[in-house]
Amino acid sequence: MQTAKVLGHARATVKHESLVGRRLVVAQPLTADQSADGPPLLMLDPLGCRSGDFVMVTSDGSAIGDITGDRSCPARWSVCGLID
Repeated sequence: MQTAKVLGHARATVKHESLVGRRLVVAQPLTADQSADGPPLLMLDPLGCRSGDFVMVTSDGSAIGDITGDRSCPARWSVCGLID
């Protein structure tokens, strides 16, 4: 797990069938001192976070499978918690 800051939302007119109706966000992974840790990433967001929110993210494939109900979902990153 890692912290990230949500930069905005994404929309796709064509996407994998397991992602239809799912919310996608663009988030910047962060280091412990809140600096950028690599490029921004596209993430699955089951929690409904907003731009500017700090979140916990994971690249665990089983979390994606639990969210979508599809073990073949091509998504890699997902939001797993909101940080107060």
